Amino acid sequence: MKGSLFSGEHMVQPVMEAGMSVENAKCIKYAVYGEMFARQGAMVAYRGNLKFERKGQGVGGMLKRAVTGEGLPLMVVRGQGEAWFAHEAQNCFIVEVETGDEFTVNGRNVLCFDASLSYRVAMVKGAGMAGGGLFNSVFTGQGRLGLMCEGNPLVIPVSAQYPVFVDTDAVVGWTAALRTSLHRSQSIGSMLRGGSGEVVQLMLQGEGCVVVRPSEVTPEKEQRR
Repeated sequence: MKGSLFSGEHMVQPVMEAGMSVENAKCIKYAVYGEMFARQGAMVAYRGNLKFERKGQGVGGMLKRAVTGEGLPLMVVRGQGEAWFAHEAQNCFIVEVETGDEFTVNGRNVLCFDASLSYRVAMVKGAGMAGGGLFNSVFTGQGRLGLMCEGNPLVIPVSAQYPVFVDTDAVVGWTAALRTSLHRSQSIGSMLRGGSGEVVQLMLQGEGCVVVRPSEVTPEKEQRR
């Protein structure tokens, strides 16, 4: 067979090391030797001796499921082989989490992660139900976290002098040292007159970075997920 489809640009690359790597802009490859976790339904192809199982729950697990994937359950991938993960052709990225790090991420942006990472459910401080009841996953430990995002994300530095305000529907995640609270950008009078539609933002203060995607989540998009 000939043609651009079979060019090196589209041909999968040989495995260089165990764990995850970016296969292309829309897909993460994971060379599994043991165990890893992924968003259920995100596997698009695999080869080798792998088993895919729904992650066990229980009360604590149900809470984690509700956060890590916005109600979409996780699956455990075990064995030895290669698996490719993607979701709705979103762009894929890898975050290296090191010992002592802490990364808070919106569950809808989680694609896959190493079994060496731990995560816990946390309500975004200062958000409460007014911010949509923001519950995120906080990842700690040492390992790699595969994220997905509609479009190319913006990584915005946050400093004590320059806090950053982000739309709650566009935020992907942020680093450990940042403090969060809700910020109302419109007066009551402006809201009564119709306003701009951008009423409440998440304010991040401190020293670190916040990751924002160039696309808001609409109710229609959320239902499709």
